[in-house]
Order: sequence, then C-alpha cells, then structure tokens
Amino acid sequence: MIPLFRIQGVSKRYSGVRALEDARLECGRGRIHAVLGENGAGKSTLIKVMSGVVIPDAGLIELDGKSIVLDGPASASRAGIVSVFQELSLMPDLSVADNIGITNPPRKFGLIDQRAQRRLAEQALAQVGCEDVHPLALVRDLPLSRRQMVEIAKAVARQPKIMILDEATSALTAADVQRVFTLLKRLRDDGLAIVYISHRMSEIEELADDCSVYRNGRHVSTFTAGTKTPDEIVEMMIGREVSHAYPPKPASRGAADGTGQKVDDGKPPTLDVKHLSWSGRLHDIDLSVRAGEIVGLGGLDGQGQREFFLALFGVLRGVSGQIQIDGKTISVDSPKAAKQPDIGIALVPEDRKTDGLMLPMSVRDNLTFAALDHLSHAGVISFSDEARATSEMVAQLKIKAPDVDEAVGTLSGGNQQKVVIAKWLLNAPRVILLNDPTRGIDVGTKQEIYLLLRKLADEGVAVLLYSTDYAELIGCCDRVAVFFDGRIVRWLQGDEMTEHALVASALNIDAPA
Repeated sequence: MIPLFRIQGVSKRYSGVRALEDARLECGRGRIHAVLGENGAGKSTLIKVMSGVVIPDAGLIELDGKSIVLDGPASASRAGIVSVFQELSLMPDLSVADNIGITNPPRKFGLIDQRAQRRLAEQALAQVGCEDVHPLALVRDLPLSRRQMVEIAKAVARQPKIMILDEATSALTAADVQRVFTLLKRLRDDGLAIVYISHRMSEIEELADDCSVYRNGRHVSTFTAGTKTPDEIVEMMIGREVSHAYPPKPASRGAADGTGQKVDDGKPPTLDVKHLSWSGRLHDIDLSVRAGEIVGLGGLDGQGQREFFLALFGVLRGVSGQIQIDGKTISVDSPKAAKQPDIGIALVPEDRKTDGLMLPMSVRDNLTFAALDHLSHAGVISFSDEARATSEMVAQLKIKAPDVDEAVGTLSGGNQQKVVIAKWLLNAPRVILLNDPTRGIDVGTKQEIYLLLRKLADEGVAVLLYSTDYAELIGCCDRVAVFFDGRIVRWLQGDEMTEHALVASALNIDAPA
C-alpha cells in the first residue's frame, strides 16, 4: 500500500554542520506516527522540510505516490500539510478569530467577512474543546496554555490531509491534553495522517501507531508502537543506556513542621517568604527554602505559581508581605534589583523563546548579557573575561553549538534552555527559580538538567522548581508546596510525595492517607 506521505534520502547541512543525513519517513492515512529523538537529533529540521520551511539539499518527497516540491510554507499548505510548532506562530495583537482565519479568511464583496470568520473560529475552538476562549479576545491576553489550544484550532480549521504536531501539548493543562488526545484520535479515525513529536513517553504510548527514532540527524529505526519498551526506545534515542532518571536525594536535614517549613536548625533559610499577597491572585503565602534544598511548586497550571515567581523576581507591582534573604528583609522592586549580589535571585522563565533569550543574537551575547556588570571594568566589557566565562559555561552545561558567535535561535530547544540557565549561573545566584524548565526537552537533556539542579543544591543554592510533570516533582524535589487558587493548600514530603497525593491536592480535595 502506497503511504500518503514519504520522504527518502533527505539531507540538510548548515555551514558544514549536518542537521539531516539520508533521512526517511513514511506516513499512512489514518495513522499517528511518532518521531522520537533527543534535541538536536534532526526532528525539527525534518518537520521543517515536511512543512516547506526548509528546502533540503538532497532527497525525494512524495505525496500520494507522486513526487512534489515543497519550496515554502504556502506550497505545503496547498498540499494539505499543516504544522503546529512548539514555538507559536500566533500574532499577539490580533484576535483569536483573526489568527485562526488568517491564511484564508472568508470573504464577502472582496473584503474579510468578519461574521463568517467568527463562526469559523467558534467551530474550530469547539472542535478542540476550547469553548471558553472568546473568538474576539486578543491572543496577547491569553495564558500560554490557551494560546497553544488556539494554535491547534487554527491548524484544524484548515482541514489538512497531514497534521504535524511538535511538542503541541507541552504548555497545556492536563485537562487540555486529554481534549487534544480525543481530537487526534478522532482525526485519525477520519483518515488524517498525523506526525507527532513529544518527549513524554506516556503520550507516545497512548497515541502512536508507528514510531521512528532519529539520532544525530540520521534515521535509526521505525517500528510499530508497543513493540519496544521505553528503555529500549531511550537507548536508541541517545545511543547509551540510561540507568537512573533522577539523581539521588541527600538524607533529610531535619524534620518539618505542620506547614512543611523546615524546623529551625540555627541558620536562617536562604529564602523566607511570609504572608506574600498580590492583586487578588496570590494569597498569604508562607514558604522557605534553605541552602541545599530543591523545593517544588505543584498544582494545576495557572494557580498562581507563575505570579509567585514574578513577585519574587521583582516584576509585579503592589506585592505585600515580607521577603528575606539569609534572614535579612529585602525589597525587590525590579529584576535588576533581584539579581544584585546582596539578593542573588535568578529566574528561568517558562517561555525561553520570548522571555529568556534574544534569538537573533549570538550564543555568547545571550550567555553573558545578565552578567555584564561582572565582566566589565570602568564600564568597558573585558572581552577576555567574556570569552573565558562563555567557554566555562559551554563546557559546564555541555552546550552543543557549532560556534558561540552563531545566533542562539539556531540551536536545538534543549541547548537553548541550557543557555538560559547558564546565563544566570554566571551571576552565582543564591536562589534560582525555575518555571517548567524541561518543557519540550529530550530525555537525555532532562537528565543533565536534573543532575545540574542537584549539583547546584549541593553547592548551597536554594532551588525553587515549578513543573507540570508530577514525576519530575517527585523525583527531583525534597518538598513540594501545592498551589490552588493562589494559595499553598498542602505541603508534601518524603513518602507523602506520590502522584495520587499531588493530583488530589492540586484539585483541593483530601487525599487518603
């Protein structure tokens, strides 16, 4: 049987660096085909070739058994190929309806038919289970999870033959993930071919019919889903055995009281927050993190975790309560104040593309931007110090970059995230806040980040980690504060840290003992 879509012998190089080499992939009608691999394995280049964004140096592309040329996104769209990328393509200053209908808006008398466009948006939003989003709302006013759902609705509205999803659920809530799964299964049953990229093995197990593994730009294997164990798939992806997902935790440094705060051991906590509130979104939060601890923030997405980080980092105005660093009350009225040596707070934001990096600028510039005060003398940057610091960070975090003077936007997602973390490590922070730092990151890079976080904690840094992955909270953290409606509703530690307890607490219901 001829597959709906096939690529054979596709290769692509950038400045001599191999992104793809003799790549191949076959997608059948009514099948969900998962593409697996580490960041930098070639997956992103592969789907850019499929969607017409990148023109390969060599190779053959076929649709319905006929050779085609995809020389741009428009040609791919005409062929019925639609992509949902992890980095959203929405225009924030336009409405949801404008974004959904932007490629081919309904027209009347040569002008855009606003009513028809709104109906189109309402139908697409309803199809993806996102009726709570108003078609006339501006995209910039929506949280990240809603924007991701709008992106999927935009793709569905174009009625494609082939849909490519690149980490499309990485920013979604658990409820939205299930809605997307239901939608994808329905589209598959209707005969759509779906190419699905995700680093969450549970999603692959639930959705995929076929799997292809890539490593270092090359196709490694294609197999029917369910015929390989997760460990076997991981070994194919990274070329080595992964024996432990999470580094071992140190022995407990003492008991905790009823609120989950560590009992006083004679030293003040590195970070101590008391009665912190903000604008009806955060309510009377008490939390402390000692040197050497990794404290997790749990709960469903949008329950105040992001605002709590922004309050600690000096982004929000009108925050009440008290923040202490090493027992000294501080005032954090801006990110510039937060990063000063006497405070030493660093924030790794949830969206590295828009909030963490300057994509057109070089790896070197992004790495050193937050630490220029330390790399300057009399207001003049020391290029030798900058080069040394860059080299140290690239080596320490194993950042894979062909050249530190290349634009950081050319790196894979995992290496971009390493750059975001590295730029703050140059400031030697006392407290590091991480907002879902492994979202959209491959399994090998995730493990490197887990090891780095434990190493930072062992060196005396206080780590505060928010993650939408419950297994990550359980595996990495010493304690977890569960947020609900802007409040900490429960502290979990030790044997209490189970997925059941995290879910029950996130829903603000009593978990059985």
